[in-house]
Amino acid sequence: MRIEKLKRKFEIDVKWVYFPLHPDTPLEGRSMADIYAGRGIDPQAMYDRMKGLMDAEGLPYGKRTHSYNSRLAQELGKWADALEGGHRLHDALYSAYFVDTRNIGDPEVLLEIVGSAGLSVDEARQVIESRSFSDRIDADWEKARAYGVTGVPTFVAGGYGVVGAQPYEVLEQFIEKLIAGATPETG
Repeated sequence: MRIEKLKRKFEIDVKWVYFPLHPDTPLEGRSMADIYAGRGIDPQAMYDRMKGLMDAEGLPYGKRTHSYNSRLAQELGKWADALEGGHRLHDALYSAYFVDTRNIGDPEVLLEIVGSAGLSVDEARQVIESRSFSDRIDADWEKARAYGVTGVPTFVAGGYGVVGAQPYEVLEQFIEKLIAGATPETG
């Protein structure tokens, strides 16, 4: 994976900052056709583009028919960030959403995903029920707005950002320019 490769090459520390992508999506989700309606976006072309990018990275990618609210998944991700092995939850959430097209807004689905990642389902249930990481996600959303984040993924370092699923070489050049003290081109 690109990020793991960058971490090895440059010895960088990666921190997840969560972003509100479609925060108004209801629990049952919204169809992709609904999301793209009136925006001049061809859903098949969008899928083909993303599938090509994911194939190039060796990542599985399913054909989603719906988008789901990721707020609770983000709160669990923030919880997992502080746990030994918590990174496994990010991978499990990716697979559940982008490969298996599961509803990551549904608390029961999330608890199944937590269990599959080898984390405590009981602790995760407490996080969901108490919303104990809600304030931290609110803070991340504010930080993302301050950074000017408009899409995911966005990679930010040194006050500059690269938006979108970029090839590894673009991210590598971004980091190399920052290390050299040059102003990277962003986009």
